[in-house]
Amino acid sequence: MFGLLKSKSKQQSVFPFVVDMHSHLLPGVDDGSPDVETSLSLIESLYDCGFRELITTPHIYKDLYPNTRDTLSVAYQELPKQLNAQGDISLRFAAEYFLDEHVEELIKSGQPLLTIYDNWVLTEISFVQAPIDLDNRLFDLQVAGYKPIMAHPERYAYWHQQKQSYHELKERGVMLQVNLLSLTGYYGRQVAEAARYLVKEGLVDLVGTDCHHHRHATTIWRESGAILKLLDPLLKKDRLLNMQLQKN
Repeated sequence: MFGLLKSKSKQQSVFPFVVDMHSHLLPGVDDGSPDVETSLSLIESLYDCGFRELITTPHIYKDLYPNTRDTLSVAYQELPKQLNAQGDISLRFAAEYFLDEHVEELIKSGQPLLTIYDNWVLTEISFVQAPIDLDNRLFDLQVAGYKPIMAHPERYAYWHQQKQSYHELKERGVMLQVNLLSLTGYYGRQVAEAARYLVKEGLVDLVGTDCHHHRHATTIWRESGAILKLLDPLLKKDRLLNMQLQKN
């Protein structure tokens, strides 16, 4: 499959930020790709969208996806070696940590967390309600030397009528990552409005596909023009940090 990439290497990128830092492409570890074949197909689809570096971020959520560095390493090794041999695209993995007691245990034990870059850690929280101790959990990460990134804050409905929460996160030194599909209305009107608000206010540090399956990848491709137009205020000011994540 990846022999196709070389024939497409002269293709113009759809997105100018060629690094995707949020996806679920490792086979069989979470609610993303179920097998190697699907992983390879999704990676090629993201290549077609213009991405050349993929930092895939499987869930680490003890109650649902009790992944570890070792289990994710095994899943990563299942992907064909020719992937990393290709000069057209590269893949590496970090994780998306659900901020629960398990993360607190990892920090206390001194186990290093999987980071997308330097000390940057991708985090998520419940879609039902914000943790009452969210401030403490974020602070613990920071004290441990990490810089937390809040994944898709626009998708947490309880913040839609409390937009000051976005500003407060930024004031606490938390980076914000918006899903590309959120801008299109894929997750609903209110999520789209929240995502566009974050862009308008200049609060977005990173964008990601959060790709789990082909419907995500196909929609990103189809809506790429609209997505780029909506991101234009950030692109003109060179505010997105995706390119900073490129592997040296």
